[in-house]
Amino acid sequence: MVDVVVIGAGQAGLSGAYHLRRAGLEPDRDFVVLDHSPRPGGAWQFRWPSLTYGKVHGMHALPGMELTGADDDRPSSEVIGAYFDSYERAFDLRVHRPVDVSAVREGDGGRLLVETSEGTYATRALINATGTWDRPFWPRYPGQESFRGRQLHTADYPGPDAFAGLRVVVVGGGASGTQHLMEIAEVAAGTYWVTRRPPVFREGPFDQDRGRAAVALVEERVRRGLPPQSVVSVTGLPLNDAVRRARAEGVLDRLPMFDRITPTGVAWDDGRTVDADVILWATGFRAAIDHLAPLRLREPGGGIGLDGTRAVRDARVHLVGYGPSASTIGANRAGRAAVREIMRLLATPATGVGRAGTASETASAPEAGAIHAVLPRTRRPVRQTAQLTEHTNTGSDVRWNA
Repeated sequence: MVDVVVIGAGQAGLSGAYHLRRAGLEPDRDFVVLDHSPRPGGAWQFRWPSLTYGKVHGMHALPGMELTGADDDRPSSEVIGAYFDSYERAFDLRVHRPVDVSAVREGDGGRLLVETSEGTYATRALINATGTWDRPFWPRYPGQESFRGRQLHTADYPGPDAFAGLRVVVVGGGASGTQHLMEIAEVAAGTYWVTRRPPVFREGPFDQDRGRAAVALVEERVRRGLPPQSVVSVTGLPLNDAVRRARAEGVLDRLPMFDRITPTGVAWDDGRTVDADVILWATGFRAAIDHLAPLRLREPGGGIGLDGTRAVRDARVHLVGYGPSASTIGANRAGRAAVREIMRLLATPATGVGRAGTASETASAPEAGAIHAVLPRTRRPVRQTAQLTEHTNTGSDVRWNA
């Protein structure tokens, strides 16, 4: 039995855990952090080797500890994985991994039951920080099963060398799609870029005004209970020297979305065809929140309605790294905001708060198999302040920005 369960140890989950520590809660006594990944690094640990740290758009420091001295030529998975590992140890966050969460259900006495591969936790509050990496989105097109070549998604992208000498169709107009395309074009026999909408390239810096405007658009969708769009989808693609060069060389000449897939490539209804050996779907990801389904949090529009980070339908549940906070700086802020509200909830009498903010019964013991770990109190970490600038991470797309 704990006060708070944090699901996910990426940027958002670690931010939440850090602020729980600052609020005086102890890991494995008052709260627990669960992560299904094999090692620290969140989704970053699965990024392709050619995505070096210098190519990452706007990776922001976790609260309380800067990332310093990073080698821009080193894979981002290694740089950020090592940083997250150091962060977890510096603040003694004691992340449990690998742990799979199968479901979150209503428990007794106003507690939530978090069912996991290491037992069931009874908790008064939940920070869900599961991100999107586990739910790659694969669009469906007629003839898809007939294609004799290879199809793969950004989630399985191995780097450009795997495409040497091949004809490759890249589908998707987000940051990942353009990054893949520019890399592959250097070694492939031919590349074709296909998007649903004409891409929009952004001149100038992504300053605070642009950032706030982008977040506001995503926030409005979530407030209305609609599935979130990524912040990236409303910012456009940043123009840098590499992108300008690729446009000048014709690498980023875009084709409209094809109508069907053939055994040897793709085809349009106007008679145009392209032969291909590989179709690479850079079509983004969806929120990994299926484990929350038993709580019935979704609105009629298909998304989970939020008031800040709090689920409108259940005051005990906070989503961070979801919708408007699906960026590194957004995740930091969301973690702090979620903990602020959770501490107010925990300050109420032991009866707690149940669904939709209604008072609930007294708390009960957890189910059989629950985790009871109580570890010695440790010295709280020194408070530090990270100096951050306003950017949005576009290392991968959250939804299909094609």
